[in-house]
Amino acid sequence: MKTLIVYCSSHGTTEKAVQLVSEWMEGEVLAVDLKRDKITFDVRDYESVFIGGSIHAGSIQGKIKHFIAKHYDVLLTKKLGLFLCCWHDGETAHEQFNTAFPEELRNVSIANGIFGGEFLVSKMNFIERQIVKKVSGVTEDTSNLDTTAIMSFVMKINDTFAHV
Repeated sequence: MKTLIVYCSSHGTTEKAVQLVSEWMEGEVLAVDLKRDKITFDVRDYESVFIGGSIHAGSIQGKIKHFIAKHYDVLLTKKLGLFLCCWHDGETAHEQFNTAFPEELRNVSIANGIFGGEFLVSKMNFIERQIVKKVSGVTEDTSNLDTTAIMSFVMKINDTFAHV
């Protein structure tokens, strides 16, 4: 099974989650950070595609939105997984997830994941630090990355592949 993981990671949290997903996934995995990597790939060459990002100022990264729009019809034909790294949990996290990904993709996805998040203040610029401090009160690196949620996401996908 060939799997493509496309994601954006602003400060490294989503990249940490993708590293865990890649390690625990069965089959061949190519992980591409749309913000950083200059890898050429064809979405049609992969049986499964996972898309993930993080929430900044209430929205997922623009490169993720662009990728989804560009490959929308092809994505509907793939075994699709969607995941989000966000600080919030509960209803707020679900609202952010639903806003990040189109309803039709969420409905056909074989696995959806909300992986928690981090405030990596040490990697933020001055303006980001000020916003985070004002909105959340966080002034130092803080993590609530949920490895159990990541493992559950991967197990659901691996189970789906096992029953093919």
